[in-house]
Amino acid sequence: MERAFVIGGTRFIGRHLVEELLAHEYDVTIFTRGNHENPFAEDDRVSHLEGNRTNDSALEVAAENADPDAVFDCIAYHPKDVRAATRLFDDVEAYVYVSSGAAYESEEIPKREGVTALESCLTEQETDDSSESYGNRKAEGDRAVFAAADRGVNAMAVRPSIVYGPHDYTERLDVWIDRVNEHDRVLVPGDGTNVWHRAYVEDVASALRIVAERGDPGEAYNVGDRRLVTLEESIELIADALETSVEVVTAGPRELAAGELEPEEYLFYREYPHILSTAKLAELGWESTPLEEAIERSVADHLESDRDGAEHDPGRASEERVLGVLETM
Repeated sequence: MERAFVIGGTRFIGRHLVEELLAHEYDVTIFTRGNHENPFAEDDRVSHLEGNRTNDSALEVAAENADPDAVFDCIAYHPKDVRAATRLFDDVEAYVYVSSGAAYESEEIPKREGVTALESCLTEQETDDSSESYGNRKAEGDRAVFAAADRGVNAMAVRPSIVYGPHDYTERLDVWIDRVNEHDRVLVPGDGTNVWHRAYVEDVASALRIVAERGDPGEAYNVGDRRLVTLEESIELIADALETSVEVVTAGPRELAAGELEPEEYLFYREYPHILSTAKLAELGWESTPLEEAIERSVADHLESDRDGAEHDPGRASEERVLGVLETM
C-alpha cells in the first residue's frame, strides 16, 4: 500500500497516525473540515482536502481525488458514517475504523474481541451526540464494519482504551500532570488500586497502520498499554518524569464527602477495572512503547503546552478540605 486517506488527521490520534504513515513512506491525504490548524500544512508529502465527512457527496469527491489504497476513519462518531464509508471505499485494500473500548458492554477482565459482548444501540442512540451513547454508537459502527466485511470489503476495527499522550486536546492526563507539578500532596479517590486501561497515542497510531497492513477483514483489534498500572502508580510515574516526589493521599467516598466530592469526579477512576486484552494485536507484530517512556513524552509535551486540564479539575479548595479532615483522623 502506498496511498493513505485519513478522515481526520490534524488532531491527536489522527495527527500521530499521519506521522506514523509518513515514517513508513506512505503518501497521505487528510480530509477535514479545516476548523483546526493543520500541522502538516508545510509538508508536501501530505495533501489536504476540505469537507464535512458527514456529507456523503463531499466524501465521495475527496475519495476520487485521493484514490487511496488504505482508508483510516478517525472521526466516525455515528454508525451511518461507517456504513457510508464502507460503501464508498468498498474496493480499497484496507478500511480501518477507529472504534473504542467503550463499545464493550460486559464487565469482565480482560475484555476480548469476539468474546466479550458489545453494547446494543437503539435507533435513537444512533443519531445521539451525548457521551452516554458513545459506546453504543461505537459498537454499532463495529457491527457496520463486520457487515461490510461479509460483503467482501476489507474492513477492520481498532478499539483503543482511553488514549493519552502528546497533543491531547481532551487534557485528560494533563490534569494529573498539573496536580503533581503544582502540589506535594495529590489526592486519589479510593485506595489507589483503581485500574483503567489506557493507550499511548503513538501506539494507537502504529496499531492502525499494522491492522491495515496485516489485519483480517471483519476483525476488531484492541489496543492499550501492554503494561497496566494502578492510578497511584500512574501518579508516581508522572512524578518520576517531572523529577519530583509527591505524597499520594487516598480517600474513600466518606472522606471525599468532606469536600463535597465523589470518586467519579476524578479522571481515570473506575470502580470496576477496565482492562482490554491486546494479545490479538500483538500477534500481528505490534508492540507498545515502554510505559516510562510514554509518560516521559506526555509530561514533556505538557510542559511545552498551555494545557492544565482545568475543565476536569474537581477543585483544589475542595480537596484541601478533604486533606484537612484526613490529617485529623
